[in-house]
Amino acid sequence: MSQPSNKPTLTPQFCFNETALRGKGGPFINAHLAPSANTIHSRVDFLRISRIAIDDSIIQNLNALITPARAGFDPSSTAERQDPSLKRKPVDPEACQGFKDNVLFQSWQTRSDVLSYCAGVAVNPEDPDLIAREAESAKDRERVVDERLDPYSGRFFPREARTESLANLIRNERGVEGIIRARTWGLVRERCEDVGMGWEEALNRWRASQESTQGQESR
Repeated sequence: MSQPSNKPTLTPQFCFNETALRGKGGPFINAHLAPSANTIHSRVDFLRISRIAIDDSIIQNLNALITPARAGFDPSSTAERQDPSLKRKPVDPEACQGFKDNVLFQSWQTRSDVLSYCAGVAVNPEDPDLIAREAESAKDRERVVDERLDPYSGRFFPREARTESLANLIRNERGVEGIIRARTWGLVRERCEDVGMGWEEALNRWRASQESTQGQESR
């Protein structure tokens, strides 16, 4: 429930195929829906499942950090529901940091990666990695995606109806992500007393740290 969202294998078919995200225990997609509708529901199912597990359950996840705080963060501990009286109790900063680094930011980044990749598919299905090559860092990819999906930027060239539909969906879902993350971060800031920055700055700092670590490991 509270484990970080797993990144699926990203291919153009993943973005267009109605069954790409349907897994064991996942919601059923109505067989009577038109292919295009099935595709949209499938992509949204991935995002919905991740959001339910992490963001919609943020209060339970934070409550569950209180008991195991002294022993450090244990991802499996957040799967257990806690006493409602803990709802507003401050959480140990170390436990909060572990949750943010290992679950929250990781899940947000997984969703960002999926949306960025599918944005690349919408721009050019034959070369979906174009956006990734244009921007080295995750932060820069967000900017490039916004530019490429902006119908008024002069760089958005939908080639067919399905890519235009995909581009519209990605634009909408990126907007939804911003709203959800702001709401989740507001609750995190209430409970984690060491948090003083906005979610975008915090996520970008985490990204920079991850990229620095990966760079050192690759040397």
